[in-house]
This record gives sequence, structure tokens and C-alpha cells, in this order.
Amino acid sequence: MFKPDNIENEFFVKLGFSFSPDQLAKGKVLISEPFLGDPNFNRSVILLTEYSKDEGAFGLVINKPTELYMADIIEGFPTHTFRFHYGGPVNPENLFFIHTLGNAVQEAQEVIPGLFWSGDFDQISALVKGGTLSDGQAKFFGGYSGWGAEQLEKELKERSWIICDLTVSDIMENSPEEMWRSSLRALGKKFSIMADFPEDPALN
Repeated sequence: MFKPDNIENEFFVKLGFSFSPDQLAKGKVLISEPFLGDPNFNRSVILLTEYSKDEGAFGLVINKPTELYMADIIEGFPTHTFRFHYGGPVNPENLFFIHTLGNAVQEAQEVIPGLFWSGDFDQISALVKGGTLSDGQAKFFGGYSGWGAEQLEKELKERSWIICDLTVSDIMENSPEEMWRSSLRALGKKFSIMADFPEDPALN
């Protein structure tokens, strides 16, 4: 991941912005630092759906809806509901989803209590097309965010990510456009300062 040696590093050190790799786990959320230079992850909030110290991490960007709806991609989905989200730069042609349906969807995997990812897409699709599933119960993504073994740990040492916990409501119901800022502000004063940083550090 591209992260320049820019002017905020000394400030972040003084702020105490540092997270241990021991905090990484399935269900944790990564908030990108304000000046992260990688366009794939600028001002992003990522839900880790899988994590292994030996194998790496798998996550979905949860605050980057596209201009598309699922009806633009899959025939039979209702129009103007179920936004299609950018999940990450890896395999953008593949569809992924999170939901709150639990074991009602075969092969679903629990990420945090009450929130699941993956499972039988045909079941999800049938519920949507039948009108029994609201867009607050499922989110759909193209692509995912992936890290190899020790890669995410290295990025933590570079202070690229802030680790936090979000509730099911935070993830499924909060405005995606405001999620990056609201997630930082929820962490307290020192991180709420970051929420107001301009994207270009030269303007700070």
C-alpha cells in the first residue's frame, strides 16, 4: 500500500496513534488514517470478515457505495434499492454480501453477533425478489480488500489504520458518506480531531 512519508507522522506519534497487531481479528473494523495516499482506500472503513496471522486478512469497504443499484447488475432486483458498493480492489468482478439473516441463509458465516457474511446467494436473491428483505438487512459489494500474511501488520506499524469496533446498526444503517468521520468521532477527542483534517495535508 502506498503511504508517503508526509507531514502528519510526527503529529500522530505525539497523539499516541498506534495500534498493536494483537488487536486484529475477524469482526474488527479498520479506519484509514486521514492522509492515506492509496486511492483504493482513501477515507475508507473496512470490515474484516476473516483474519489469520499466518494467512492474512479479507475485508470489505463498507462506506463506498457506487452510483449503481443491484437492479443494474442482476435482473429481478427491485429498482432504486440495494445499492451496489465498492468492496475493494481485488476481484472487482466478484459479488460479495453481508447480512443480518443468520442461519436463515445456508453457509453464512458470523462476523460479529448478529452480522453475517457470505452464504447461499440464491436464497438471498429469492428473498429480495420476493419483497421480504429490506436493504437494511443486506449489503452487496463488488470486489474485496485483501492482505497477505504480515502485510496488514506492517501497515499498522506505518500508522495507516485505526482499529475499532462498530455495531451491526453502525454498519448496516449509518450513512456511508458520513461513516468515516462518525466512526472516528465515536473513538473520542483525539481521533475526532482527525475527522476534520482536509484530504490534502498541505491544506492543514
